[in-house]
Amino acid sequence: MKHLQGSDPSGHPFRRLLTNYKAWLAAAVATVTVALALGCVPVSYTNNTSAQQESFTGQWLIEFRTGETGVQMTLRYRWRGDDHSFNSNTSFEVAPEQLQGLTREQAMSSGAHVQFQFRRDAGTLNCEGWFKDGSGSGHFTFSPAPAFAAELKSRGYGTPSAEQQFSMALHDVSLALIEELRAQGYARPSLDRLVDMGTHGVRVDYVRGLKALGYTLRSVEDLIEMRDHGVTLSFIRELTALGYDRLSAETLVRTRDHGVTPDFIRTLKDSGYDRLPLSKVVEMRDHGVSTGFIKELATLGYSQLSVDDLVEMKDHGVSTDFIKELKALGYDNLSAGRLVEMKDHGVSAGFVREMAELGYTRLTVDEFIKMKDHGVSTDFVREIKRLGYEGATPAQLILMRDHGVTATFIERMKARGLNNLSIEELVRLRDHGSEGE
Repeated sequence: MKHLQGSDPSGHPFRRLLTNYKAWLAAAVATVTVALALGCVPVSYTNNTSAQQESFTGQWLIEFRTGETGVQMTLRYRWRGDDHSFNSNTSFEVAPEQLQGLTREQAMSSGAHVQFQFRRDAGTLNCEGWFKDGSGSGHFTFSPAPAFAAELKSRGYGTPSAEQQFSMALHDVSLALIEELRAQGYARPSLDRLVDMGTHGVRVDYVRGLKALGYTLRSVEDLIEMRDHGVTLSFIRELTALGYDRLSAETLVRTRDHGVTPDFIRTLKDSGYDRLPLSKVVEMRDHGVSTGFIKELATLGYSQLSVDDLVEMKDHGVSTDFIKELKALGYDNLSAGRLVEMKDHGVSAGFVREMAELGYTRLTVDEFIKMKDHGVSTDFVREIKRLGYEGATPAQLILMRDHGVTATFIERMKARGLNNLSIEELVRLRDHGSEGE
């Protein structure tokens, strides 16, 4: 069921069908007036607890789709409170036989005026409008069921307000649901909570289905939470079939919240990660470890990595492109830990490539990391080479950086006539405070 506030279905076939309906309505005012007078289409009722009359009317939209047994029904109506009002839409699938007085022939016709009723325990929607080629629209008026209100009162719920009874009709809060809650031992909810169950999609089939799967929850609040978080009966069944059975309600909600689907678990299984603890599956999902990432790593020689390795690689930005670039530069078979270490220390494939272009080929990963940690950039190396120190080793480059020997310092020494100084001599001069003045 979809329940949307403030949205407008006036596009698509709705506006066209309503236009047709309004044209028909203008020509049939007299007929409708007679129907109203006879009580066939009631427009208001008086709640038993109040002398105030409240009318619940709105618009309906129905689509018969080829090849589908159910039909899609959308109801559009306006809620009016003490100091505000808002539009609301509710959409759900119904069986055609629930639309009493409407035939498929009428719905699929080239244009027909229709009258039908949609009955639920809490009351009936009396509908009137227009159908053409499987799409129909029109107006409805709600007629509450006195027996429903009386039954609630007899069960100790009190008498529902007009608005509560209308909502329970819209959202199929049935007597069967109320009885099922009692039979399963749920504490009796308030009328407001019954309304909440309806608007949040808790139906009798959901409560019965949970029991059949071994779930009798502590309260209706738990039922609402599970429904709100997308824990459907099919979701539970699929997890059970995958070996994750008898999960707590909290675990089911957390699993759904973190985007773990049965399809994700199946693809992990196909990638060699079978029977992982659900907490590990959630962790992989949270950290962006997709099955595509796992498969691409396998093609690069990184198969059957641990979940911890996969998560760490994702967290530290070790992408498959990064691995490919390093392989192209001759760095094959680096462990997942080494790849993470390089990323953490800022050793990019671009840095490795530029250092190779400057003559530093086949350096070890440790040498790259130390150079990065000590601020040896490719620009620094380029400047040092330009000043005649082409043979500086990685250790010497690090020594120069650690002691503040810059290209500017070397140029000042040269300007004083101190040419051809060794790197060690430059370091000693720098350490003794010579600024090349």
